[in-house]
Amino acid sequence: MIRFRHRRTPSAAALLASVLMLVGCSDSIPTPDEASARTVAQGALIGTSSEDGAVQAWRGLPYAAPPVGDSRWRAPRPAQPWQGVRPALVSGSECSQLGGDPVMGGEDCLYLDVYAPAMAAEAVPTGSDRLPVMYWIHGGGNSMGAGNQLPPEALARDNGVIVVTINYRLGIFGWLSHPALREAAASPEDASGNFGTLDMIRGLEWVRDNIAAFGGNPDRVTIFGESAGGMNVFSLLVSPPAKGLFHAAISESGTPTTMTRDESENYTDDPNAPGIPGSSRELVLALLRQTGRAADRATAKQVAASMTPAEINVFLRGFSTEEMLTPFIELMEGAMPIYITPNMFQDGHVISVGEPIDLFATRGTYNAVPFIAGTNREESKLFFAMNSPHLETTFGMPSGFKSERLYDVEGEYGGLIWRAMGADEPISAMRKVQGSSVWAYRFDWDEEPSVLGMDLSKLIGAAHAVEMLFVFGLTDLGFANRFVFEDQPSAARLSRQMRSYWANFAHTLRPGTGQGGDLPEWKPWTEGESGSKYLVFDSDRDGGIEMGTDGIDQEFVLARAAKDPRLLNDEERCRVFRNFVQWSEALTVEEYAEIGEGACREWPLDSRLFFPSLSHQNGS
Repeated sequence: MIRFRHRRTPSAAALLASVLMLVGCSDSIPTPDEASARTVAQGALIGTSSEDGAVQAWRGLPYAAPPVGDSRWRAPRPAQPWQGVRPALVSGSECSQLGGDPVMGGEDCLYLDVYAPAMAAEAVPTGSDRLPVMYWIHGGGNSMGAGNQLPPEALARDNGVIVVTINYRLGIFGWLSHPALREAAASPEDASGNFGTLDMIRGLEWVRDNIAAFGGNPDRVTIFGESAGGMNVFSLLVSPPAKGLFHAAISESGTPTTMTRDESENYTDDPNAPGIPGSSRELVLALLRQTGRAADRATAKQVAASMTPAEINVFLRGFSTEEMLTPFIELMEGAMPIYITPNMFQDGHVISVGEPIDLFATRGTYNAVPFIAGTNREESKLFFAMNSPHLETTFGMPSGFKSERLYDVEGEYGGLIWRAMGADEPISAMRKVQGSSVWAYRFDWDEEPSVLGMDLSKLIGAAHAVEMLFVFGLTDLGFANRFVFEDQPSAARLSRQMRSYWANFAHTLRPGTGQGGDLPEWKPWTEGESGSKYLVFDSDRDGGIEMGTDGIDQEFVLARAAKDPRLLNDEERCRVFRNFVQWSEALTVEEYAEIGEGACREWPLDSRLFFPSLSHQNGS
C-alpha cells in the first residue's frame, strides 16, 4: 500500500473489505486426510483436503519460534521440532492488530499455510517434476490482515502451483527502530528494526528447506503480494539477506517505499532531521503520558531525555500487547483498522541504504529477478467510497453523487499517481539494468452491479484490492456475487486469464501467452514512445486484454493535474493535490503549500489526518 502520510484510515472499503474478510473465514475444523501425511524438518504432520478432493492444505505450520517475551523486537529464531504427528488443520493466529475488543490476534503468530494439488504421499513429485512455489505476502498497511484471508485453492487446483501464505509481525511489533533497542541488540538483524521483513525472509528459508516435502521446487519460488504486501515485495528486492531465496516477484498495487533512521526515530519537531508521526521517539512520549509519567508532551520529552537507553529498553518491553497498541486505538475507524507507523528501515543490513528507485537503476544493488508490477486504474476509489465530499449519503451509506465529475477525476488521479510510483517508474528503472525480464500491467475491470440504486461500477470501479478476487479465482462468492459481479461468467473468464499469466510466470519466469499459450502475448516493458509498456486486464465487453504503450511518471501526473481543464478552479485543483499528499508521497506537506505560488494555502490540509496521540501537531 502507498505510504499514507499522517492520515486516518477512512471507513470506506466497508463492502469490499467485508467480502475479502469473509471469503477466507470458516468456523469448522477440517477432517484430516491420511493421504496428506508429510514430514518436514520439524516433524511429521497431516493436513486436509478441499471438498472436491482436488487440493490438499497444511495450515498453522510454525516457521519460526514464537516472538514473545525476550524475543519481542528480535529477529525470528528457528521453530522447534515437535513429537508425534502434528495436525495441520487450522491456520495459526493472526499477528497482533487492532480490530478486536480492541485488539485481535497475538504475538505468537509466525505460522504459514501450504496448499498443493492433491497427491498421495508416495506420488509427491521429485527432481525436475517438482512444482513451482508462489509465496503470498498479504496486505493491510503492514498493521492488519493475515495470510489466510484469501484461500488460494484455485491456483493450486487449476494452475499446478504450490501456494504458501504467511503471517508476519505487524505494526509496531513488526517494525520498530529505536536507539535503545539497537544498543541492546545481539546481532545486526536484531538491531535492524525490520522484524516483519525478517519474518518474511525466515519464511522463505523455511520454504527452501521444507517445500520439497510437498512436491515444491525450492529453486523456483515466486514471491507475490498486494498493497502493503506489494511494498514488502519491493523491500525484499533491496534486502541482501533475501538474495537467492526467491527467483521471481510480483507486486500488485505496491510501491517501493523504505524509510531512513531519522524519519523512523526522531521527534517530529527535530530541527535538523524531523521524524514522521508515529516515530519511535514519539511512541515513547505517548507511552510515558499513557502511564501517567508525564502530563503533556513537553514533560514527556524531559522524562525521555533523563532515561538511559537501558531504561527505555526495559520501559518498552514492559507493556502488554494491548497496552502497546493503546496509543493507536483512537485512530481505528470503520471496517479497516489500519494504523500507520514507520516501517522498512534503511538499516544497511536487512534493507539497503538508499531510495529503492535509485537502487533499481544501478546494477548489483538489488535482487534482480524477473519481475511484474501493476496497479488498478482507480486505486483510490476504494478509500473515497464513503468519505468523499462528492457523494450523497443516506444513513451513512453512499446513495448518489453530488459531483460525479469530481469523484471520477479524483479517482482517476489517485490511480495515475499510484501507477507512476508502483509500476511505471520502478519497472522503467529495472529495464535499464535487467533488460527484458520486467513486465507491467493495469487492471481496468469495473463491472460491479448497482445495489440499492447506487452504481458500484462508478463508486468503486477498478479500485484498490479488486484484482485479488481475480488472481485468487474468487469469482463465485455465492450470495455475495450480487454485490460484486454484474456478469459473473465474464468475471470468471478474466480470472482464469489472469491466473494463467500469473502461474505461467511462476512456471517459466515469463508470463508469455499464459499456461495454455492461447492468450495475447504479454510483452516486456519497452522504452520509447511507441514501445509496449503494460498489459491491460479487462472484460471482453470493455476491450479485453491488450497492450498499452504510454508510460508515465510522477512529474507527468503533477503537470497534467495542474492544467487539467476538468478542474474548474483552484479549490478543485488543490483538492487533487491534497489527495497526493494524503495518499502518496508525490507531494510533501511543504510542497503542497507552495503549489502555484501558494495558491493552495487557502485550503490547508485537514488536521484530522495527523496522528493525534503520536505527533506534536495537535498541541500538548
